[in-house]
Amino acid sequence: MSRHPDPADLVLLGTVGAPRGIRGDIRIRSFTEAPEDIAAYGPLWNADATRSFNLRVIGEVKGQVLVRFDGVNDRTAAEALRGTGLYVPRSALPAPEEDSFYLVDLIGLSVETTSGEAWGEVKAIHDFGAGDVLELAGGPHAGLMIPFSREAVPEVDLAGGRLVVDPPEGLLEPPEDGAGQDKE
Repeated sequence: MSRHPDPADLVLLGTVGAPRGIRGDIRIRSFTEAPEDIAAYGPLWNADATRSFNLRVIGEVKGQVLVRFDGVNDRTAAEALRGTGLYVPRSALPAPEEDSFYLVDLIGLSVETTSGEAWGEVKAIHDFGAGDVLELAGGPHAGLMIPFSREAVPEVDLAGGRLVVDPPEGLLEPPEDGAGQDKE
């Protein structure tokens, strides 16, 4: 068994999805650049680094990677892993290329507008299917979601601990005529 890494040093590479078939094959939503690379960084860990997983990629199904975990030999065992985040220690990942970074490095950065107004900090990064979105915490716009694009986020300054946003038109506008609220 591998030495347990520090949970604070883990980076999420994917999540366990639904089982496929009866022999323990599992679909994985991979966040690596090449989805099949999820198995390339050594053992994967759960979020609190109490359990490690060795897996091998056996195919691809509907945009997800199909894997087989060591010791998972039936659908019941595969179903028990559903929803588990799969992490690696940061040290297992290659250093980002110049002018690039891991999305996890954005969490905690202060957020300011192009005019210098403080908006809080990055709480989380989400991908609901249409691209990455930054969620803000603290500041006047806590809970606000900002698309993570070059247009909306023209500057990421990791060394300075901040990112600069140029909010898209309408981002701070309230919904018109109560749109999104239940009608009586």
